[in-house]
Amino acid sequence: MTKYVDAATTRLLVEAGCRDLGESRPQSLWDKAAALANCDVRWHMIGHLQRNKVRRTLPLVHLLHSGDSLRLLSEIDAEAAALAAPLSVLLEVNISGDSSKHGFAPTEMEPLLAHLQSLRRLDIRGLMAMAGLEGDAAQARRDFAALRELRDRLRTVWHGRFALDELSMGMSGDFEAAIAEGATIVRIGSALFEGVDNTHASP
Repeated sequence: MTKYVDAATTRLLVEAGCRDLGESRPQSLWDKAAALANCDVRWHMIGHLQRNKVRRTLPLVHLLHSGDSLRLLSEIDAEAAALAAPLSVLLEVNISGDSSKHGFAPTEMEPLLAHLQSLRRLDIRGLMAMAGLEGDAAQARRDFAALRELRDRLRTVWHGRFALDELSMGMSGDFEAAIAEGATIVRIGSALFEGVDNTHASP
């Protein structure tokens, strides 16, 4: 996650060998993708994506982690058709039930298949979630375990329609618990930049 630092610092991360970079705001992703256009980067869109920003964002994105509503997924599917290229997407689940978080409720997931099958330009790769804002490390691990268990159940009831191989969960403060519960992608940001002058970081 490079939302904490400016493009110059991000370039140093690329030069150190990191090719998968994530942003939580579309505008920041646009700006950094332009600044690092000559670098071999796979951009991940992590945060909420408004539908009016889909068209500009999609051509830049390797993986969208925040497929958080049917309206957004339908918009992305339509735009992917215009690009004549499928888009890899994770379904965001509000696993903790926090009212401030985006995402599908866990109980919404099983019936979702009927709608997802009509979105043929989306490559549904797995699930994404964040641990609850309130709670300790043990609660975070329970949230991550719940996401893994949900993924495993969906694999059964969706009868192989999507592989659901990816679990994007865990950040700088809780990634070890996420890995222990089966995370395939962790979103590390602040831990990479301790001691870095963030004066010019993206807002």
